[in-house]
Amino acid sequence: MRPPMSILQRSALLALVSLLVPGAAFAQAPGAAPEAVDWIELAMGAVGGLVLFLYGVHELSHALKAVAGERMKAVIGRATGDRFRGLGAGTLATVLLDSSSLTIILLITFVDAGLASFVQALPVVLGANIGTTFSSQVFAIGIDAYAPVLMLAGFLLRMTVKKHHAKDWGAALFGLGLVLFGLHTIGDAAEPLKDQPAVTDWLKTMATPVYGILAGAAITVAIQSSSAMLGIVITLAGQGIIPLEAGIAMMLGAEIGTCADTLVATIGRSRDALRVGLFHLLFNVVTVLIGAVLVEQIVLFASWTSDDVAQQIANAHVAFNLGGALLFIGFVRIVGRLIERAVPERVGNPVAA
Repeated sequence: MRPPMSILQRSALLALVSLLVPGAAFAQAPGAAPEAVDWIELAMGAVGGLVLFLYGVHELSHALKAVAGERMKAVIGRATGDRFRGLGAGTLATVLLDSSSLTIILLITFVDAGLASFVQALPVVLGANIGTTFSSQVFAIGIDAYAPVLMLAGFLLRMTVKKHHAKDWGAALFGLGLVLFGLHTIGDAAEPLKDQPAVTDWLKTMATPVYGILAGAAITVAIQSSSAMLGIVITLAGQGIIPLEAGIAMMLGAEIGTCADTLVATIGRSRDALRVGLFHLLFNVVTVLIGAVLVEQIVLFASWTSDDVAQQIANAHVAFNLGGALLFIGFVRIVGRLIERAVPERVGNPVAA
């Protein structure tokens, strides 16, 4: 198995996707040239912002895992016996850990250890998808201008307080500040793109669901975080660079791309653990296919909820994931049995209870 990409490698890959492809389109565009853009300056600003942003995501996730990881394990463990408690536990764990992938990976380890059955775990997966929408709302409300305040508060807390728990909270605040500061930097760097017709025309092609979904999935796999992907899309939408239709299509793609981490986490584990990862993939693929069919209705709903494109995308994310979870919650046992038939126990292994 190849080693995971470093933050710098992931940033460079995303920079190529988000900057060089539109740049090439601009270079080939016919007609009168718009005002010149310093592509090197733009790329340096975008890459710098991406590095800060992705490093902040890493630090925030690590700090929140230290602060709440054991507590969330206990919450998930107690909630797997009831579908609605499981739904709530998955939502809460993902909000506090800031990662649906981390929540589902914790769940996979629970199932692999025999602490929860495969079917009992499925509502937690649905809840994790709801919880991941919290970060998109944070990105959309525009508090990135106050990121330095969070960074300063986190730095002082970490450097001046002796208690280890308080230091972890300081690291979490500092990580959140870095995430927001990185997004702010990306937005500032990308602002000239909104006056480049070739770039905006290229991004409008992402409104075609197939293109937008593929792009969203690919970039999410590259940076290994659907929250990070949505943060970038919401920030660029707030700058007027990504239109609503394209943002929603890429949001749908991010739902598929986020399954990569959880599928990797099932390698070498029990059949029940593998089934949890497959359920996550199946649930997201089915709901994304439904979303692609109903994309016009999702766009209309998002337009009705707000006048701001960034907020519209965040609201669509909430409605889509909440609707998908509620649609599936009544059928988890049926779907679970189908997956158990599709992925039987290995020959010679006892059948899971």
